[in-house]
Amino acid sequence: MSIATVTRQIVHIEDELCNGCGACVSPCAEGAIQIVDGKARVIREELCDGAGFCLGVCPTGALTIETRETVPFDHDAVEEHVASLPSTYIAQQCFRCGTDEDHSPLLPVRQQGRSEWVCTRCLPALIHG
Repeated sequence: MSIATVTRQIVHIEDELCNGCGACVSPCAEGAIQIVDGKARVIREELCDGAGFCLGVCPTGALTIETRETVPFDHDAVEEHVASLPSTYIAQQCFRCGTDEDHSPLLPVRQQGRSEWVCTRCLPALIHG
């Protein structure tokens, strides 16, 4: 039985640019990205929702969003996959004030050539100075 494909957005990882740092793994709430043989990989395409939260934290720009034919996103498969993962959660912190993502929503940003996290309280000052 073959699975029907759809045209949708999905993360693409440029192998030549990936340095295997793993910064993209944590922002992927679906667990679709893992480090395999020293490189970031989308391990199962049905797990990637194409939201792109991983893009902003990649220090080398190896991650992009592409629109192409692939299997549909499968929320049930994500729930099953995430439940099977060991608990390795490490709360990220805002680079400006130090609050963590358990206490304030954080967004990935590029700041002076670095990939950082910023909380929603500090974001306006970052944008407007």
